[in-house]
Amino acid sequence: MNKAPFFWDKYSDQPSVIKDKAYKKAMRKKYIFDYVKMLFFSLLILPFAILFMKLFKGKNNFSNKEFIGLGVNLDKDDGNNTQQKLIEELGIKNLIIRVPLWDIKNIDSYVEFAKSFNEKSFKNILINIIQDRVHIENHKLLKKDLDTVFSKFNSFVSEYQVGTTINRAKWGFFAVKEYLEFFKIAQDLRDEKYKDLKLIGPSTIDFEYYYNIRAMFNLYNIKYDKISSLLYVDRRGAPCNTQYIFFDTKNKIDLLYSLCKLSPKSNDKIYITEVNWPLSNTAPYAPTSEKECISNEQYVKYMIEYLKIAKKSKKIQKVFWHQLIAPGYGLVDNREGKIIKLPQFYALKEVLNED
Repeated sequence: MNKAPFFWDKYSDQPSVIKDKAYKKAMRKKYIFDYVKMLFFSLLILPFAILFMKLFKGKNNFSNKEFIGLGVNLDKDDGNNTQQKLIEELGIKNLIIRVPLWDIKNIDSYVEFAKSFNEKSFKNILINIIQDRVHIENHKLLKKDLDTVFSKFNSFVSEYQVGTTINRAKWGFFAVKEYLEFFKIAQDLRDEKYKDLKLIGPSTIDFEYYYNIRAMFNLYNIKYDKISSLLYVDRRGAPCNTQYIFFDTKNKIDLLYSLCKLSPKSNDKIYITEVNWPLSNTAPYAPTSEKECISNEQYVKYMIEYLKIAKKSKKIQKVFWHQLIAPGYGLVDNREGKIIKLPQFYALKEVLNED
């Protein structure tokens, strides 16, 4: 990822904002027609999705342990099986693990890391394949490295989120068209060699469903086995806070489910693969400015509310909290080599045992 103008911020676990504004402008201008398509289909589809969103009823009814997942990362591995022990203590059964394509040379380390969580009890693992600009532009390289990922994990992982955060340029994609081509490479490879694997997308972040519409209503020969969304809510407040007058977390879920029901490219199975709140006084680890940050006590309250809303909707199959160890937004603080379980760690443990 550390190739200009894309640079990784190791503190907040995400790419830094692209500073080369001329490059960004040129890339967006290149795909202006794709933005026109997105606008056209959004104006066409959104009214129907909003109109019907309260008519579609959810049907999922999972226990908390089936419903809740958590992110763990190889780069937080300390050689002492700390994450593995924390996962066992929590009783988490669903894990999401990032595998960045730019680090494909270390794929065996990711495989061993993923396998290590199954030593005491079986875990359902979702591999989050993270793109970079090189793989977006070079389809031959993309196919080769996806083949490596699928072949290495195939024996014990069946679900893969193909790409992430497709509506943020700093993650590499400048148009949904680029993502659709990226996903089709993965799907064609799956159909050719790995027929039992499930591919999940399009992994938009926040409440920007016009990107979902472009990704879910198009003429590409693709189909998502499940829909993934990084459904963050108002960074400044509670899950019941609204955007665009009445879109709180519940209504955002209803609208996403409605899009899934209407789309020919998906079914109605949805994973929320990333959500959290940023923590006060943790800069530079917090992924936002201090203005958006909250206390641990607020974090606990909002986390519990969010999980209850998502589960009660019966429209979400799994919510993966992001993530286990992250001083600026997670459940455990590992600064200065110390492992400090934050109040949200214990709160999630309690929620998992409420069934």
